[in-house]
Amino acid sequence: MRASAPLTESKAPSIPLLQRAFQNHSFVALLYILPSLILLVFVVGYPIFYTILLSFYSTPAISPDRYWVGLSNYTDLLRSRTFWEATKNTLYWTIPSTFGAFLLGVPAALALNQTLLGRSLLRSVFLIPWVISTVAAAYVWRWLYHSDFGLINGYLMAWGVSQRPLLFLDSTDLVIPSLVLVNVWKTFPFVMVMTLAGLQAVPSELLEAASIDGAGTVRRFFAVTLPYLRNVFLITFLLLFISNLEHFTIPWLMTGGGPARSSQIWVIDIYTTAFRGLAFGLASAYSTLVFGIVLLFAILYVRLLTRREGVEG
Repeated sequence: MRASAPLTESKAPSIPLLQRAFQNHSFVALLYILPSLILLVFVVGYPIFYTILLSFYSTPAISPDRYWVGLSNYTDLLRSRTFWEATKNTLYWTIPSTFGAFLLGVPAALALNQTLLGRSLLRSVFLIPWVISTVAAAYVWRWLYHSDFGLINGYLMAWGVSQRPLLFLDSTDLVIPSLVLVNVWKTFPFVMVMTLAGLQAVPSELLEAASIDGAGTVRRFFAVTLPYLRNVFLITFLLLFISNLEHFTIPWLMTGGGPARSSQIWVIDIYTTAFRGLAFGLASAYSTLVFGIVLLFAILYVRLLTRREGVEG
């Protein structure tokens, strides 16, 4: 009995420690998300780490080996004329796409927030571009833009708007505006849905009071509705801007970066550098640089989101 006493005493303190650990809500929450964290490390963390590491190496296509070059890939990239051309094309694609989606999405949300006959049906119809597969939409629009058999050119010539087919996807001047139109059509329902959600938070009492005071529709929007939608607009704008910065499917499937690199945006340039030029080190540096730019906007988005949650709390 004396020999077993120390054993019992040595085990006893561990039980309260374990109980206290499980009573700690932070520890329990960590256990719940631990499988997801492990998965993220392998699926997201490791590729990011390896891409950053590879960006400091040269990977010649004729050799299976890689060679340490330090920051040479970054300096070569920033000195490259093609990088700055792709940057210009990316901004030309991203900024009009984002603002264009707002120009269509916000008025659509304001209209569909009113009491209309068949409002539910209209909301469903307006959501169609968003739910359609991006690949399918890209191929349909590519056919619509076709210079010889496209429906758009057919109607323009039939109505006398144009005397000859317009080269929407084969003209260096028209290609990005044509792609932006497709992207705006595809993404404006997202802005519409986010705006509709924000409109539900506007107190009806304030709108009624402003109406009693003689405020018209426009004045009520700017004086009452807009302040409640400011954070929604900021968050939606950042989400859409980030998405457009790294969008690949529509430009790649419709033009492949052409003609003459006039629609070669960042993500397409990274893809062609890696899988056509086989310069994986340079493409990794390119990806890391773009990742850093997108990360800045993502941090701004998270700060705005947490600030909004703090205000609502």
